[in-house]
Amino acid sequence: MAQVLITGGPLWAGPGKFWPQGAVAAVDGIITYAGPADGAPEPPQAEVIHAEGGLIMPGLVNAHCHGAMVLFRGLADDLPLHVWLDEYMFPAEARWVDDEMVELCCRLAAAEMLLSGTTTVGDSYFCLDGAARAYASAGIRAALYQGVIDFPAPGVPDPADNLATARRFVERWKNESPLLSAGVFAHSTYTCSEATLRGVAGLTAELGCLWHTHLAESAGELEDSIKTNGCSPTAYLEKLGLLESLDTAVHCVWLQPGEEELLARREVAVAACPGSNSKLGSGWADAPSLLAAGVKVGLGTDGAASNNNLDLLEEVGLAARLAKVKTKDPAALPAEAALDLALSGGAACLGLEGVVGRLETGYACDAVVMDLTAPRLTPCFDAASHLVYAATGGNVRHVVVNGRQVVNHGALLTMDVDAVMAKVRELAAKVGGPA
Repeated sequence: MAQVLITGGPLWAGPGKFWPQGAVAAVDGIITYAGPADGAPEPPQAEVIHAEGGLIMPGLVNAHCHGAMVLFRGLADDLPLHVWLDEYMFPAEARWVDDEMVELCCRLAAAEMLLSGTTTVGDSYFCLDGAARAYASAGIRAALYQGVIDFPAPGVPDPADNLATARRFVERWKNESPLLSAGVFAHSTYTCSEATLRGVAGLTAELGCLWHTHLAESAGELEDSIKTNGCSPTAYLEKLGLLESLDTAVHCVWLQPGEEELLARREVAVAACPGSNSKLGSGWADAPSLLAAGVKVGLGTDGAASNNNLDLLEEVGLAARLAKVKTKDPAALPAEAALDLALSGGAACLGLEGVVGRLETGYACDAVVMDLTAPRLTPCFDAASHLVYAATGGNVRHVVVNGRQVVNHGALLTMDVDAVMAKVRELAAKVGGPA
């Protein structure tokens, strides 16, 4: 049995669980002990990871990402959502996205996320066979959602094949690895017809997997839905009888009165993406209000083309600050609550509750050690506050996924990152972006 012991520093295992000197032990990737260091087991054959005074914490959960879009980082900035999407991203994807590109660029995305403390990612995109290979090789936990859209898309030149393609993907990957799960991503109510949305709901019910969709992301989407469907995007899914089958709604910036409670009743989780939404000028999901209504809320980076990075700690800090700005209440989203959006909240969005998001007995051993020696992190009075308001992904020292160390002293152990970046730069030079 593979045994690991992480010790030698303070432990923040989740909200309300902190020990000045803590330890985490795991067998075959599952935590068997998390608590004070003086009570930790000392198995003689365990691999010992020394925190060296660093803060031990759960690995972060990125609830919504388009990993391969790192290729388009900075390609089209300072634009409203629909201009950015229709005039830049959709054409770029049609030209450059294929299985090989997705595998290469998801390797870069995985490197960026692991090195900044994300151990689980929910990736919704096209040509996801490449993503599955990339993430499995990188050693990151991934929930993958094959894209479905009603016009020719990468890997699906005929939209009539979109559901069949999604079926093949889910059946191929859903049981392939303990680190991978598979589902379906219906792009949005404005790019998927009623028949397609019903098809996605039926397919995922048949296959026993999750489905996600972009929902109420912009004012323009809301206006168009009212003109086309006679109601908001959320109300439209409810009218079709599909909202109760939806697992996670992404964005939810422009929900209408009563729709937060509706999402809670239908048990739909929300993946908020404050960095992307604020950069595109769309607004941001009201996390405190959603939480108060009983909605489970996670955080996502979205793609690097609209963010422009995959540092989830940056999203946590932004979410906490935006909540205070919106409500004029400094306690609207306290540090521990904000941090938990990127832990148990993200787990809820990806169907991984009880699996990731905590360092507790029975959970997967997905852990991060943060280096507390940086000037910006000195001194430290409160671990959660430090993580939300002072730390960045650049302060990550060690990362463990499923009991396996994948980052050691800031170096990724599962790939040659320099070689990956060099290949991405070569491809970017052809795209026309920065080389």
